[in-house]
Amino acid sequence: MSNIHLVLTAKGGVGKSYISTLLAQYLDPDTFCADTDPSNPTFTSYKAIGAKHFNIMTDDMNIDKSRFDALMDAMLEHEGDCLVDNGSSSFLSMMAYMLENNVIDFLHEAGKNVIIHSVLIGGLGVDETTRGVSSLLQSQVAPMVIWENELYGPVVNDGLRFIDTDVYANHRNRILGIVRIAARGADTYGKDLHRMTSQKMTFAEVDQSTEFGAFNKQRMRTVRRDIFQQLDQLDFTRA
Repeated sequence: MSNIHLVLTAKGGVGKSYISTLLAQYLDPDTFCADTDPSNPTFTSYKAIGAKHFNIMTDDMNIDKSRFDALMDAMLEHEGDCLVDNGSSSFLSMMAYMLENNVIDFLHEAGKNVIIHSVLIGGLGVDETTRGVSSLLQSQVAPMVIWENELYGPVVNDGLRFIDTDVYANHRNRILGIVRIAARGADTYGKDLHRMTSQKMTFAEVDQSTEFGAFNKQRMRTVRRDIFQQLDQLDFTRA
């Protein structure tokens, strides 16, 4: 069975689309990629990835059934893995629609496993993103990968890392793993990452670019290696 990776979070600005680009570069090159963000389809801006935009929302922010069906048909017709970056503005509608229509069970019966990826972020957003992850674990039956993004500091809530919380303990059988996006030097790694993402470049494009120096490229190789080695530890066949 092939996998459908859904990147879902209720809060914007936490690195969701960046995580989608990381997954797109890690997974098989034939992975079908889609962006459902109705207002800010960042994922589709990475031309080398080739994600298709499916605006599955109506003007009043409900799910457009015909557009959602078109996305489902495209994923069912694709023989390999799929990856969907869903916008934070459509998160609640997407969750309600998936529950109402038993989307995960339907996809599983059609030969597709669903894996949900959600984000925890440090700093002021830690409470909200922790509630979002907890809600997903309680409402959706699919296995999950948790991403800890240290962009705004360590991902610690009331002195606890997620792995030490009751939420993790209660749902650990459904959590495939935790991927940490480590905080790095703002004047070195931070500037290079910002440059890469603002120009919507992949790691491969950075490696071939004449605009990035040798040390800039080496830092991006380090980021790539760190994330990909963590992804290597996840058993997606458990889905």
